Amino acid sequence: MSGMRAGARWISAILLVLLLAACSGGGPFRQAADRTQNLEGYTAEQIFERGEYELSQNRPDDAAWYFSEVERLYPYSDWAKRALIMQAFAFHSGKDYPESRSAAQRFIDFYPTDEDAAYAQYLLALSYYDQIDEVGRDQGLTFQALQALRTVIEVYPDSEYATSAILKFDLAFNHLAAKEMEIGRYYLRRQHYSAAINRFRVVVEDFQTTTHTAEALHRLVEAYLSLGLVNEAQTAGAILGHNYRSSEWYEASYKLLTARGLEARDLGNNWLSQIYRQSIKGQWL
Repeated sequence: MSGMRAGARWISAILLVLLLAACSGGGPFRQAADRTQNLEGYTAEQIFERGEYELSQNRPDDAAWYFSEVERLYPYSDWAKRALIMQAFAFHSGKDYPESRSAAQRFIDFYPTDEDAAYAQYLLALSYYDQIDEVGRDQGLTFQALQALRTVIEVYPDSEYATSAILKFDLAFNHLAAKEMEIGRYYLRRQHYSAAINRFRVVVEDFQTTTHTAEALHRLVEAYLSLGLVNEAQTAGAILGHNYRSSEWYEASYKLLTARGLEARDLGNNWLSQIYRQSIKGQWL
């Protein structure tokens, strides 16, 4: 609870200082942001406040520059620590995700026990997660997001960011399953049944807690029936019936099987049979 209260105070503080900065018109600075400007005549607090002002004006890139100047000119001050986490925040607001990651990682490296380390780790995770925008994209970012989100969950379980990290972890995990399904459907449409089965098997075995498992089982029924492997098809249907009886996918598989005089039941001794026996014992989920 103390971590949540601290996080709430941090967020409230950001909102307050942005409001004050907006009202003050940028503190002692009167000119527009100029990255060639010599700031050595200003205090760390004044430069920091200018960064806040730039954020309040929706200029995150300029804000990040001012925060970086605090870190450069006053590296051993408390203001430098505050400026570093604000750099990560500003870069992320401007969608400069590599720089946001870099600032967040530096904060974690320099101040691993600070109360804002959890927020830095969360920002680092978001810098990967917020780039996951479509199924067809390279999934390397998704794996990195999962790793960074897992760190938030495991290292900072009592922080206010843990709950959000868990939700985003599940969504990213679901995203990977969606990618496997997309490729599997591609192979299935082109009658490359063995290749399709390999993809759907990955979903069933490795992504069984996602929303794609029921469809993967149905696609396995389709693919196995197309190959004449009725035992595997019936077993996939049996798993569907046991775990997802009310789903549209079970209804579709049931129609496919009964149209051939088959039923959804465990047959043979294949990888699906092992999963079926586990699910009957309550070890499926």
